[in-house]
Amino acid sequence: MRNLKLLKRLSSSELRAPGSPLRLSVRADTGSLLVASHYSITEYDPRTGQVVSEASLAAAGFLPEDGSGAVVGLQDLAELESACLSTAGGDVVLFNFNTCQLECVGSVDSGLTAMSWSPDEELVVLTTGQETIIMMTKHFEPITEVGIHQDDFGEGKFVTVGWGKKETQFHGSEGKQAAQRKTPEVHPVAAWDDGAPRVTWRGDGQLFAVGAVCPRTGARKVRVWNREGVLQATGEPANGLEPALCWKPSGGLITSTQRHPNKHSVVFMEKNGLLHGDFTLPLRRDQAKVKDLLWNSDSTVLAVWLEDLSAGEDQQVNTSIQLWVVGNYHWYLKQSLDFGGDPQRAPVCVCWDPERPLRLHLATRGWTCVTYDWGWATERSPGTDGADGANVAVIDGDKILVTSFRRCVVPPPMCSFELQLTAPVNQVTFLCQPQRTNQLAALTSDGRISVYVQDSGEQVGRTADGFRAASRPLVLRKTFRVAVLGAEPLALRQLLWLEDELFVGVSSGLPPTSSTLMMLRPSRDADDTLTVSSEVEVDGVVVSVIHGSQTGTVALQLEDGQIKKLLWDGPDLSVEEWRDATGSCVNFPVPCVQTALCSISGEERLLGLTDRSHLYAGDTELASNISSFAVCNDFLLITTHSHTCRCLQLSTLGLAGLQAALASDGGQNDESLRRVERGSRIVTVVPQDTRVVLQMPRGNLETVHHRALVLAQLRTWLDSLMFRESFECMRKLRINLNLLYDHHPKVFLENLEAFITQLDSISHINLFITELKEEDTTSTMYPRGPEDRPVQARPVAGQKKVDVVCDALRGAMESMDPNKFFLCVLSTHVKKTEPELEVALQKVHELRVNPPRGVGAVSAEEALKFLLFLVNVNDLYEHSLGTYDFDLVLMVAEKSQKDPKEYLPFLNMLKSLETNYQRYSIDKHLKRYRKALQHLSKCGEEHFHEALQLVREHKLHSEALRLFAADGARHKALSCAYAEHLMEQQQPEQAGLLLWRCGEPVGALQAFASSCSWRNAICTAQQIPLPADQLALLARDLAEKLIEQRRFSEAALLLDQYAKDCEEAILALITGSVWEEALRLIYMHDRQDITETNLKPALLEAVITQTSFLEAQVSAFCRYRARLAVVREQKSRLGLLDEDGPDCPDAELFSEASSVMTGSKYSQSNSRVSSRSSKNRRKAERKKLSLKEGSPMEDRALVYTLGEILSTVDKMREEVHGLLKALVLFQFDRQAEKLQPAYEEALQLMEASVPEVWPPEGPQGPQAQLTGPNSTANSITASYQQQQRPAASLPAAEVPMPPKMRTGVKWKLNILM
Repeated sequence: MRNLKLLKRLSSSELRAPGSPLRLSVRADTGSLLVASHYSITEYDPRTGQVVSEASLAAAGFLPEDGSGAVVGLQDLAELESACLSTAGGDVVLFNFNTCQLECVGSVDSGLTAMSWSPDEELVVLTTGQETIIMMTKHFEPITEVGIHQDDFGEGKFVTVGWGKKETQFHGSEGKQAAQRKTPEVHPVAAWDDGAPRVTWRGDGQLFAVGAVCPRTGARKVRVWNREGVLQATGEPANGLEPALCWKPSGGLITSTQRHPNKHSVVFMEKNGLLHGDFTLPLRRDQAKVKDLLWNSDSTVLAVWLEDLSAGEDQQVNTSIQLWVVGNYHWYLKQSLDFGGDPQRAPVCVCWDPERPLRLHLATRGWTCVTYDWGWATERSPGTDGADGANVAVIDGDKILVTSFRRCVVPPPMCSFELQLTAPVNQVTFLCQPQRTNQLAALTSDGRISVYVQDSGEQVGRTADGFRAASRPLVLRKTFRVAVLGAEPLALRQLLWLEDELFVGVSSGLPPTSSTLMMLRPSRDADDTLTVSSEVEVDGVVVSVIHGSQTGTVALQLEDGQIKKLLWDGPDLSVEEWRDATGSCVNFPVPCVQTALCSISGEERLLGLTDRSHLYAGDTELASNISSFAVCNDFLLITTHSHTCRCLQLSTLGLAGLQAALASDGGQNDESLRRVERGSRIVTVVPQDTRVVLQMPRGNLETVHHRALVLAQLRTWLDSLMFRESFECMRKLRINLNLLYDHHPKVFLENLEAFITQLDSISHINLFITELKEEDTTSTMYPRGPEDRPVQARPVAGQKKVDVVCDALRGAMESMDPNKFFLCVLSTHVKKTEPELEVALQKVHELRVNPPRGVGAVSAEEALKFLLFLVNVNDLYEHSLGTYDFDLVLMVAEKSQKDPKEYLPFLNMLKSLETNYQRYSIDKHLKRYRKALQHLSKCGEEHFHEALQLVREHKLHSEALRLFAADGARHKALSCAYAEHLMEQQQPEQAGLLLWRCGEPVGALQAFASSCSWRNAICTAQQIPLPADQLALLARDLAEKLIEQRRFSEAALLLDQYAKDCEEAILALITGSVWEEALRLIYMHDRQDITETNLKPALLEAVITQTSFLEAQVSAFCRYRARLAVVREQKSRLGLLDEDGPDCPDAELFSEASSVMTGSKYSQSNSRVSSRSSKNRRKAERKKLSLKEGSPMEDRALVYTLGEILSTVDKMREEVHGLLKALVLFQFDRQAEKLQPAYEEALQLMEASVPEVWPPEGPQGPQAQLTGPNSTANSITASYQQQQRPAASLPAAEVPMPPKMRTGVKWKLNILM
């Protein structure tokens, strides 16, 4: 749905020479024009108006002096830096650009009628006066010469397999008479046909076609030849075929024209010569002849060069050029250049630029060279409010096809309505005033501007054929004649309709490189004539004029990318530089073919898209893969060559934000991105809506609702409390309905009545309730941007979202109309996190007992049916059974698929039971065992065995003990059962307490003895009471268990007081190094002999043990400390500190061959580890700390081990203190004097090493210096990168804190100092 818009028109009349131009070509490397006339060849630069080089063909003898000669071909040869031309006299001449010399490279005596070079400039085809084809190489070496007219069809001749006669074949709708129909007679060519052959090449240079007049029939016939000069196919006989011939560069179709009895058509032929489609020219029969057909280089535009066959009323022959474009298999006439009847202004040479696909060159008989630069543009209405119909206007000859996308999406070539004009349309512009942007004006080829406005009459409900009119068409209000336009076509371009009767347009200035901006208003003398009320000259060629809908700014873009601002509010036009907020001039780096004004972060900027897909905002490049863009309200929508559509909010993103957003691929929930079909382009965006209309490459349309537009519109509606519109949009576009609440929870709860009133639909409210979930969609599915306000806190702290909404909705509906919203109330009960099915069932039961009366009331049957729709019938049946209401159970069972033979006997059996036992049976059936136990406890003594069995099976001991009296036999039985359970669970001490309190001391004694609870065991033994010998035996058994647990003091107490064995008690204390308590018992029981036999040797042995242990710990500490310093030095040189080391659970599997680590990062992602228990996880964390040299985490392992050593040595203070006192007492001063200094030195060493091992700035040590004598380029780079990276947060378990040394504990003896 794009139009061809004239960007610039460059006309140059400085070139003057005798005769008139005959051939025109373009130099691809310089852009200059090559013009061959009756006398000379000239290289001309239209930009400067200067002749670059020139040579006289007449003077060199290649053309006659009288001007009667002709040039039949002209081609630029970039590789040879020459131009090749051929004359009708038969000469093939090279014109050298550097020397301006002419060289004849060949001559044909019979003369030449055509010359055509292959697209790769490797071959040239010449047609001679003897109607032969000569093919030569680029060095003019002959390849072959064949006759144009061949009797054979060619190598591609159709094969007949002989399946029956022609009379027996199927002939479709023509019937069998088609078999007898004779081939129509072919008429000779028209009188105006010059009879000269036409040659055209396919785009890949493998085939060429020759159209020539057949000598037998006198009609034109097309033949296709391959690159070797071998005939491939001959076209089928076609009556009325004309000389124009052009092969589509990027396709397999040959284009020509054909005159029918009732129409004049452009026809297409395949390479086998068969016709393949056509379209009709808007001409009367025998009105005009087609002089030539020209495809542009990318095959998007077909130029048709027409000339009238007869003179008009002014006795002059009109000439025109039409530009045709195809889309959706429909041919649109996009531009019509009418040159009038002046023979001096009529074009005699026309060609497309080989490098710029949309640049058209022509030369007139009066030696005026004109260059037209076109661009693709979508003419859309510029409104930003709801009154804008999102109209798109498509030019098709003398019609404008208008589609109003706000009301309907009509695929082209159809439309909402057509506007018929009296002449072909060149340009369409919409009015730039708010609320009236649907009005349009059209500039036609006859220099008139037609204004169309909205029909103010009554809208027709239905048309005559019964269809409803979806949109109101525009009606013609006035037609203006533009007085300033000359005879040249498209003298006025870039038309802009600013106000009701105010237009701004651009025309070419007097210098070719300048432009004139004109303000057009109706003349005071003639109301239907537009005259120039003000004009301003611009130094440069204006290629685009754009109006800003929100600010009214008019911006200009020049052909070199300069941006100007047009000041049009005053009486006179003026132009100034475009400046940014800092006052600096802003220009595009390269010219852009599509521009738009928008506001980015509050500053107005001009966006531009180049023909190379680069998107700029002023001089800042935003992206380089953009295929189309559009600005709608506050959003920028773009399509990319990676087949995505992005929607970005301009008010919240600066230039840097736009660049970052367009450079990123988008996250999983990125609402600004969506995938689209390959090659999609934006047609329009419906203002104040969510629709984006895209056009596919083949021409069809697709409407998408971009998620960013949808969410922005929803947030606007929700802020305005427009719940109905929001709900309808979310339901249609599958937006999660939780957003209704999550957008602003407090506001939603405060306006629940408005929400219910606006929806006013039971099904819609139920749909909202059933979609409720705990997830906050504003942080997961539809995340808010950083510019949005923070997420609202929950209005009720500690409660779940679903429960809060359900309770609030239920309260609001019950207060409004409980009967009308009864089904919704049931939904709120069912949807809660813990469904209140019993409450819902009870309400249904009450509805059945007391049916309401009134309009809209729901019956119990409907309510139950709805409840069964929400809940599984079996679950509902069981919940109804749990209410102990058999009427309710029967009501649910009747609506279910259950067989009455299954549930009726069960219900009858339950009804026959006593109430408590009945409820126990129901609860047990429903597996509600705690409730069942409560009911069973009320059933009497005869059911206690059943209760005890229930307690044991389902481990309900604690609940059972609370239900039965503490002084009863049932409580004692339950306590014994609980104790058995605790013994099985390896909790004997608690079992003993239960047995002891319920009067079972024997069992309690066994439990206490197995748990080493010796005090309770002695108490129960004395309560039994046990005999003295058994009590002593019990004490010895308990003491052995305590000694195994290294509880020597408690074992000694049992042996001394209850076993009456003082010697064993003293030996136990000596074994545990409890020296003072051992001495007390020795003197209490007068056993000084043990001092010599056991105590003193034990003291000396303890000294040796402690001394050797200290030496080992100090040695290990020093060794690990030194290794830690080495590892840290290596890591600091490589810039790898602890936080960058391997941190994956399987780091111990890494290579240990080298102690130098690499700089790679290690991932912590491992699904296997996530399922470990906490104990195994801690074990795995410890496994990572390996002390092997070169292991990835060696430094952490060293720190961890040093901390353990320090803690172990520090805990020896009390033990060393007791040992020193015992040594001094027994005069072992020498041993004591060695032990105390050794332990003191160990403590001092470790205390002094704490700052080194655990530095204040962290476990990684001081930051390495960036530079120094030992630094290298790699180390400096790594250190700099390390300083730029934030320190990784490490778990506390992985980086142990330095141990606290207990310096306050007094352990030294002064007498030894």
